[in-house]
Amino acid sequence: MPDFIYLASQSPRRRQLLEQLGVRHELLLPDAEEDAESLEAVLRNEAPATYVQRVTGLKLDAAVARMKRRKLPPAPILCSDTTVAMGRVIYGKPEDAKDAVRMLRELSGGTHRVLTAVAVQAGRRRFEALSTSRVSFDELTPAEIRRYVASGEPMGKAGAYAVQGRVAMHISRIDGSYSGIMGLPLRETALLLKAAGIRL
Repeated sequence: MPDFIYLASQSPRRRQLLEQLGVRHELLLPDAEEDAESLEAVLRNEAPATYVQRVTGLKLDAAVARMKRRKLPPAPILCSDTTVAMGRVIYGKPEDAKDAVRMLRELSGGTHRVLTAVAVQAGRRRFEALSTSRVSFDELTPAEIRRYVASGEPMGKAGAYAVQGRVAMHISRIDGSYSGIMGLPLRETALLLKAAGIRL
């Protein structure tokens, strides 16, 4: 059994969280000609949990094909995807600053869910888990939203914020997995890796 895994994610936070678990990993990132972004398109009337699990599965399929195509030594592959939801409304990564402002305005003063799906492919077997957490925001003033968006931190983040960043001063309550909100729920990830034969 290999003593490392492939991480098919560009997120520096997921790397950091895997390091926290003490898991040796190598990045398995998309080739330039792969359209990784299109995998994240939302289907009509798709429920947030269905969406995040489907996207994670698609990312994992692409990563498995990538490993074979590059003739890399086989090892378990880990994929993860995070989305923010209020009711059935899915908040992905903002398209631009204006979109980030809209998302933060809608999340302000309320409680939303953060769903992170994790999947590990080990040989022919696939192990999957879903982590759901709730995050409550204070009422944000338009000036606070503008300042936060101007910092650049919301870009590339589901729901236009990073829980470990400066928005933390406006979070009144968290129920669930802090690491899951960051992008990789450590408990669920550890259970999947153990099931896949990785010693932790």
